[in-house]
Amino acid sequence: MERMLARKAQSLEAYLSEEERSPVKREFYRGFAYAMAGASALHNRVALNIAARFLEAARSRGCRVYMSDMKLRIGDEAVYYPDVMVVCQEGPPNPYYEEAPCALVEVLSPATEAIDRREKRAMYQGLESLQVYLLVDPEKRLFLAYRRTPEGFVEEEGKEVYIPCLDLTLTAEEAFRL
Repeated sequence: MERMLARKAQSLEAYLSEEERSPVKREFYRGFAYAMAGASALHNRVALNIAARFLEAARSRGCRVYMSDMKLRIGDEAVYYPDVMVVCQEGPPNPYYEEAPCALVEVLSPATEAIDRREKRAMYQGLESLQVYLLVDPEKRLFLAYRRTPEGFVEEEGKEVYIPCLDLTLTAEEAFRL
């Protein structure tokens, strides 16, 4: 009978140090690093369309827009690579990650959908700076937005979504233009 390999939890500091040299992108969740799957051409085109639309509005507001190569650190518990991230606060405390986004976007794919809908949603909604978390379904060409209100986050589904920190309405036509 073969022995199972055991993995030990690591500190966030150890993960961040390793990630700077790693040839593979990995997200971090509660002590463990997980390699990321590659994305389809459709996924990349949709994410790029959204980032390009956000960038137009972000420049005049002094905000920064990132695509999936910039890390988002959530305390000491998690580090993710959102598909699109908008930050409208002063520069990052670290050149490799941000901590206070106002908008986050994840384009759904079969490999990541469950994590995006549950784990990431729970972690993202704990960020005080977050105004909207947007899930983008490229198959249905729909948005599912979780918007912060004084009573907490509300769920909205449709073909357009308002991004408060950019004062911008993103339409499905803009996001899914191929």
